[in-house]
Amino acid sequence: MGRIAGKVAIITGGASGIGRGCAERLSAEGATVVVTDIDTTLGEQTVASIVKTGAKAEFMEHDVTLESDWVNVVEQTVARHGGLHILVNNAGIGIGGSIVEMALEDWQRQQAINLDGVFLGIKHAIPAMRDSGSGSIINMSSVAGLKGAANLAAYNATKGGVRLLTKGVALECAQSRWPIRVNSVHPGVIDTPIWTKVNPEFLEEGENAVDVEAMATLGVPTGEVGYPLDIANGVLFLASDESRYITGTELVIDGGLSA
Repeated sequence: MGRIAGKVAIITGGASGIGRGCAERLSAEGATVVVTDIDTTLGEQTVASIVKTGAKAEFMEHDVTLESDWVNVVEQTVARHGGLHILVNNAGIGIGGSIVEMALEDWQRQQAINLDGVFLGIKHAIPAMRDSGSGSIINMSSVAGLKGAANLAAYNATKGGVRLLTKGVALECAQSRWPIRVNSVHPGVIDTPIWTKVNPEFLEEGENAVDVEAMATLGVPTGEVGYPLDIANGVLFLASDESRYITGTELVIDGGLSA
């Protein structure tokens, strides 16, 4: 307990899935967590659940594609909690389908959330982290940011972009002697709500056409599906001083899928 006690963290897309898992894990280890999301109902439920345990958390409505929202979230976080030490750029969507049939609007929407949102978070978190004395930025990429997949090329583009954006910013921080580390996390087949949204046209009412357990059994070397806590444990490590000499790299959590 207390591995990141006294730290202040912003977690985007924190209302459900991996984001919620990260919020629960980091708050349990002593961080004050600001959960942000466009889903206010689930976001407030997540925070209520955390606060009930005695940990510190609050919710802010946040569209990661809007720079004005980022300015507000960072400013309010610093004003209310005295600084910013951890940013988990987790918010993201998955839009699948053939690249020759994808609408430009869908391409741009996915880029805006998955890549522009990470850029804006980095841009506005770094000055606040410098003022706070240290920082760890953790960008959620994917195994899809390490290798291609048919009918996920647009998603590949965003997650590959997150991986190299991470490396470039890590080097800028290091060479500028800013006390901020920047790393990416690459989940594999994780049981989260994103699978219900990748190809919504294939879903039947009340049923997820993507059988995550079956996908893991067939495609993951260990044969096991991952859970948000598996990713959150890795994020906690990168957020803590235990990873003080780690920057500009990727933490792959995929049961061997990318090996």
